[in-house]
Amino acid sequence: MTNAAGQAHVEPKKPFMIVWGFLLAFTAIEVVLAYQQLELKVMLVMLMTLSIVKAALIISYFMHLRYERPSLVWTLMPALIFVIVMMFVVFPDSVRLYHMRPK
Repeated sequence: MTNAAGQAHVEPKKPFMIVWGFLLAFTAIEVVLAYQQLELKVMLVMLMTLSIVKAALIISYFMHLRYERPSLVWTLMPALIFVIVMMFVVFPDSVRLYHMRPK
């Protein structure tokens, strides 16, 4: 990527490695949570929260949205809000289906 002066834009690797470490830690937490005997609703809320945090980290750092103009970020925010709302619309149905399965 080049800027207006024709020089290459070089980003430091340290922030990306830190974010990668956090993503690994969040994934490990999700795996541990999957094997815990928690109430279904509590576990799903925790897993969905961790997934949203992970998605935000990936979007902002690895897709370089953190370095973009605010207008581009605000253009994508309605899609993010829509996805989050749809997750919570479908969430009660998943609990209903869980209780309907044969024991």
